[in-house]
Amino acid sequence: MKLRWLAVFFCSLIASFSAKAELRIDVTGAMREPMPVAFPEMIHEGFFVGRYGSQIRDVVIADLERSGLFNIINERSYIQEFSSMEQEPNFIDWKALNAQALIQSAISEVDANSIRIEFRLWDVYAETQMKGQSFTTTKDNWRRVAHVMADAIYERLTGEKGYFDTRIVYVSETGPATKRIKRLAIMDQDGENHKFLTSGISMALTPRFSPNLQKVTYMSYSGDTPRVYILDIETGKQTLLGNFPGMTFAPRFSPDSSKVILSYASRGKTNIYEMDLVNKTSKQLTWSNAIDTSPSYSPDGSKIVFNSDRGGNQQLYVMNADGSDVHRISFGSGRYATPVWSPRGDYIAFTKMAGGQFYIGVMYPDGSGERLLASGYLVEGPTWSPNGRVLMYFRQDEGRRNSTAPVKLYSIDLTGYNERQIITPADGSDPAWSPLLP
Repeated sequence: MKLRWLAVFFCSLIASFSAKAELRIDVTGAMREPMPVAFPEMIHEGFFVGRYGSQIRDVVIADLERSGLFNIINERSYIQEFSSMEQEPNFIDWKALNAQALIQSAISEVDANSIRIEFRLWDVYAETQMKGQSFTTTKDNWRRVAHVMADAIYERLTGEKGYFDTRIVYVSETGPATKRIKRLAIMDQDGENHKFLTSGISMALTPRFSPNLQKVTYMSYSGDTPRVYILDIETGKQTLLGNFPGMTFAPRFSPDSSKVILSYASRGKTNIYEMDLVNKTSKQLTWSNAIDTSPSYSPDGSKIVFNSDRGGNQQLYVMNADGSDVHRISFGSGRYATPVWSPRGDYIAFTKMAGGQFYIGVMYPDGSGERLLASGYLVEGPTWSPNGRVLMYFRQDEGRRNSTAPVKLYSIDLTGYNERQIITPADGSDPAWSPLLP
């Protein structure tokens, strides 16, 4: 359901202090203490509308705290109580709690099916309003409104787009190791609104979201040969991609969603191909005698990163989108795989295998500045949040004898400190993060 909301901006007060002193978190810097934020109960009249307000507030708090950038001060310590949105904060009371930001909010019933939510974001020490906004939506859409509200607050306090109003498609895994059932599932980024997209009759792997369409491309063992399919999330329609006679895998959309890049294995060679979704033509981009796979476009579509063993072991390479100027960018110890370009274009994330361990890391597009963010017995398959500041991946610890350890989804920010598990009904692997929902 598309969000039906009205964005109404309140008149913001003009700060008398310089822009340099504006309340702002630097999300690109090193790990720091979370910003203390006060978020009183939403102003409301009536039990039922108040229940919606409590649920919305809980989701906003969970989103902000999960980012690792904010700490919501315990409401039992609050001194001032708000009775209306026209009531201005008593800033002395909020400064006493060391609150740097304050979220003032209200919820009201429009009619039997609709609610209106409004909030003001205050800079406590500057005593100025930073943002004001309101939303009108159906009652059953309350959770989505909460994510949109959290995104608005995150953006105003960090200067970066939020990532809470998004979804994750991943591979849900059940059954014993020798007979694993793997099917596509989708959920909100916080694990809610979970549902399955495929039945599990055919194994599904490596799902990837379209950047601007509600479609997913993935690999399926439908029959004996792995093939790449495109699935329309809204209609459930599934389409085979291309007419390749052999195995196709590792698909990913181009930034404008007009093409899919993939690997095609034939006669002992694996090369990268580009499939035009408009005219249904394919183009071979690499001509190696090795294994070229896991291609990923740069955000502007001009370059492609991929991994190849053409040099003797798995390393990362970058080439122009037409396949020219192939050059290696990874030179650390170990093997590199599953590269994916950040939506911002500033980093390439990857999986690394070295010294009996797996790692999730990032490097600059020229291969410099390598940093390892997570490690373990098995950590693999990074995917970027749409703002390029958080990665999600899957992790498996070493299992006991004759047993398989669970496979779980995790997220971590670019500092490498804020690692959090994403709860799923069963085991989960191969996550892919959607863009912000329209």
